[in-house]
Amino acid sequence: MNPIPCAIILSRPEDSRNIGSVCRAMMTMNCMDLRIVGRKDDYDEKQVRMLAVHAGEVWDRARFFDPDTGGLTAATEDCSIVAGTTRRMGQWRKSWGMTPEQFARHLKESPSGLAAVVFGNERTGLTDEELDRCSLAVNIPSNPAFPSLNLSHAVQIMTYTLFTAFDGKKRGYRPIDQARIRSMVESIDGDIDRIGLFKRVGREDNVRFLSEIIARTAFSESEAKRLEELFHRMAWIKNGSVPDK
Repeated sequence: MNPIPCAIILSRPEDSRNIGSVCRAMMTMNCMDLRIVGRKDDYDEKQVRMLAVHAGEVWDRARFFDPDTGGLTAATEDCSIVAGTTRRMGQWRKSWGMTPEQFARHLKESPSGLAAVVFGNERTGLTDEELDRCSLAVNIPSNPAFPSLNLSHAVQIMTYTLFTAFDGKKRGYRPIDQARIRSMVESIDGDIDRIGLFKRVGREDNVRFLSEIIARTAFSESEAKRLEELFHRMAWIKNGSVPDK
């Protein structure tokens, strides 16, 4: 799989350990383009590599720019869209912000080109001037009473969201539809009848109950088959022979 077409830009980061954690967060999500608006000599490479664990490659390939807004401009020169991450909005800080999911979808559906996500200083975030250099803002939803995220955590959230948008793999499952629910209920109802539960009353209510609970449960096809087989086996044990299916 090709790396995610998005550069991660750290503007004036202070803690070398945070940079190492960012490297690890990026590599786990196949995002390999790290750019730092800061001087390489200002960081402790040993601490970076210690926290990067096996993601030192991201640090090795990182590009560095002057630690000012001119450096940020240079770091984004080849990017077609630049998203600044911020939790503070206002007159001079963009009028609105995308969620990570909205940004990833926008990037996936836009014409091809390199994008960038900019993260500000750990303590102060992006300045108004830095955010002004960005095309748009991205807000990561968080607890209003404690909204500040660790730098590497914010990078992990953004890179994970981008990764899931770009990797192309179908995850999760497709719940069975109404037609399959009806056939499943008929199968289970038939086996329950063969067991002898409905010799007197209650069959109609049980069918209704099964239909409703199976619909709410949203079984996958494999789960539906397994449950059908379970009732099928119970009917077999009760009757000593395999009932007609």
